[in-house]
Amino acid sequence: MTPFTVHTGRVAALDRVNVDTDQIIPKQFLKRIERTGFGPFLFYDWRYETDGRTPRPDFELNRPAFAGASILVAGANFGCGSSREHAPWALLDYGFRAIIAPSFADIFFNNCFQNGMLPLAVPADTVRALFQRVAVAGPSGYTLTVDLERQVVSDADGVITSFSVDPYRRESLLLGLDDIGRTLQQEAAITAYEARVADGRPVA
Repeated sequence: MTPFTVHTGRVAALDRVNVDTDQIIPKQFLKRIERTGFGPFLFYDWRYETDGRTPRPDFELNRPAFAGASILVAGANFGCGSSREHAPWALLDYGFRAIIAPSFADIFFNNCFQNGMLPLAVPADTVRALFQRVAVAGPSGYTLTVDLERQVVSDADGVITSFSVDPYRRESLLLGLDDIGRTLQQEAAITAYEARVADGRPVA
């Protein structure tokens, strides 16, 4: 997966709480077996009219100021509901690299890290301030920089907030490795161990 070190991108604001995974990627799209191609169906029921093609002008992500956004700011308990890994797949395929919210559902939170996307839980007051800055920026759009190396979020005016990521998860994102990738770093030792077992030699 793509390493995450420092990312600067346009911000989209989704000022809604309890955004569940069925809204992020509805169940009818879960038949796909690939990890890619889910972006067009992200927030499908909110994003399109009933014909499934016409964008709803009142849905947040359809605003021109949010075009090309790669950082999503949302309300509390983002990613609640079912544990479908397709939810981070859809967000990532759409173009998001980081999600900032006061809190996340636990399984969704973990799935983001496993797919190279950074979920940041920051104080609710900070999220509210970000919503306000997005509103003030208007059609010109608002840009943030998320620095995982320094663990800070900043904009053109300076640092907005600091954050802390579990050291193992932080290192995995910086290296661009999921759990399987981390395991494969020990491939030589694993192969040697298996060879000793196959030969009946002591493994200690």
